[in-house]
Amino acid sequence: MLHIRHLAGRSTLRALFLASAAAASIGGGVLFATEVLAEPVPVQATAPFASSRLSVEVVGHGPDVILIPGFASSREVWRAEAERLKANHRVHLVQLAGFAGEPWTHGDAPVLQPAVDEVVRYIADQRLRSPAVVGHSMGGLIALLIAQQHPEVIGKAMTVDSLPFFSALFGPQVTVEAARPFAAQAAAGMLAAGEDAFRISQAQGAPGLSRDPETQRLMVEWSLAGDRRAMATAISEVMTTDARSGLAGLRVPVWAPYASDANGGAPAAMADAMWAREYAGAPNVRLIRVDDSRHFIMADQPQRFAEIVDQFLADQAAD
Repeated sequence: MLHIRHLAGRSTLRALFLASAAAASIGGGVLFATEVLAEPVPVQATAPFASSRLSVEVVGHGPDVILIPGFASSREVWRAEAERLKANHRVHLVQLAGFAGEPWTHGDAPVLQPAVDEVVRYIADQRLRSPAVVGHSMGGLIALLIAQQHPEVIGKAMTVDSLPFFSALFGPQVTVEAARPFAAQAAAGMLAAGEDAFRISQAQGAPGLSRDPETQRLMVEWSLAGDRRAMATAISEVMTTDARSGLAGLRVPVWAPYASDANGGAPAAMADAMWAREYAGAPNVRLIRVDDSRHFIMADQPQRFAEIVDQFLADQAAD
């Protein structure tokens, strides 16, 4: 969940942010992963993975899929997908430290790049073979950075409602340097807010991020359970990380579902223009708009999202 106040007009920021929540229909029939089954991946005996940066829950058997939640979110955001996929896939549910009650022991240390490094270390440590990596929001940025920095360790990546430069939501002219004051303000506000004020701000922002009342409730709970230091550092880093320069050189396929919501969110034309602009020059990226959804596509349009994930995992061109 991400709710930033006083950085832009409420209606403009809400519309722009919700543009980052859309996803489009994929032309042609949907190819389900259960219809084209890969050969089972043998389970190898590995030692438990120890990390102060993340924990991983593993369910199911088959080709490996890593699911990374977004800013302040719990791995439970992926629970329905994991339950659906586990019959034919080995699903690795990541929980980032400092979010949703996961312990944080790193004070004001960086969050984003260490998370990237630890997911890569997990892949090597557990001997995963070209896993598919799916991330939502900040988790999508982590997936994209892994694809750019370590293409040799993954097979493909999906960035769910995640731009390569978050602060492009403030306008196409915004640079990392221009975003730094906004990022500092967002981090400072998060650290300074009292418990009641923080709860109210998160509750006010939740409806703009999901249509689903239960998901809205959970977002608030997850935010309140997070470590404010980790969250403040993470939002500042996300707002000042620009991964667009690495898009042209992507060596692994990347799918980018994004949200569009004509009823209180970003209209389709606005969402299309933003995603096309920010992913321009990336021949290996497939943009997919999901209508009638806000930022949490998996909660707002679960059936449509499941179809996209199944096609992503089964698509032979993406292997």
